[in-house]
Amino acid sequence: MSHHLEIIRNAVIDGKHREIEDLVRAAIENGVKPEAIINDAMIGGMDVVGKRFSQNQIFVPEMLVSAFTMQKGLGLIKPFLKGQETQPKGTIIMCTVKGDIHEIGKNLVIMMLEGSGFHVIDLGVDITVEKLIQKVEEIKPNVLGLSALLTTTMPEMKKALDELKARGLRDRVNVMVGGAPVNAGFAEKIGADAYGKDAAEAVEISRRFILKT
Repeated sequence: MSHHLEIIRNAVIDGKHREIEDLVRAAIENGVKPEAIINDAMIGGMDVVGKRFSQNQIFVPEMLVSAFTMQKGLGLIKPFLKGQETQPKGTIIMCTVKGDIHEIGKNLVIMMLEGSGFHVIDLGVDITVEKLIQKVEEIKPNVLGLSALLTTTMPEMKKALDELKARGLRDRVNVMVGGAPVNAGFAEKIGADAYGKDAAEAVEISRRFILKT
């Protein structure tokens, strides 16, 4: 890895959001390819952040600052891509189920997924099963992520899975579920493909799903 890429990678890891734009600009001026900055430095840095988070070496505030740092750097890089489309690793739909308006956990997962190179479509909160099915049919995502913070809304996850099956869509999308009251046992009981206990694990699960498709 070049000197510039290493510096940018460490800036993402350390959450140096005030410095990231100057570092990215310097790398581009010295001939470093934008694609390398994104894939090797930024996504590589967020991989380290995810591992440290899963090992309780850092916590949510640090992860958020790193994700914000990457987003600032990415905003500077995009104009230098000169119309080139960087190929996302896969498409993921995320939402909080009907009756639940909590989104902090969902948004953190989205930031980590985007930081790891996935194209994420956030449907928002309080999403009905019907709207969810409509979007799955329209977008054809690789992964569907369902979030709930209230125990009273967890049954909506099962309703969504049952409706996917009824519409003949269940085998076309990998479903992961998460949220404070959700656990692996519940995920297995309702027929979900995986349970993500935190944002870092959601990234690893999504990678596994994409590799097998």
